[in-house]
Amino acid sequence: MNNETSNIALEDKNPMNTLTERVNKGMKNGYVDNFKVTKQGLYSSKKDKTYTPAEVSIKDFYRFEGESDPADNAIMYLIETSDGQKGILIDAYGTYADEDINKFISEINEINKKV
Repeated sequence: MNNETSNIALEDKNPMNTLTERVNKGMKNGYVDNFKVTKQGLYSSKKDKTYTPAEVSIKDFYRFEGESDPADNAIMYLIETSDGQKGILIDAYGTYADEDINKFISEINEINKKV
């Protein structure tokens, strides 16, 4: 078994179950911008630039469920823009989801989920 295969096997045995673990892994993999959705679009704090849904692709996403409180439900998106900016967008989901984020995400054409 080569190193790459053993790393994959090790990762599968140690799934990341918390939002913090996933954020840390995303950042380690280059998703370092902290995106937020505004009325104008997806805002990059690193580039001080706003992107339209057509300029954004979701490379992966993860949902987290609070064990005792529905307010703890969250979804994390790993996003890459058309000019190569990579970052993370986090939102609640369900009752507490942000309408502006939901609208923006629904307009993105490229949404991927790695399995």
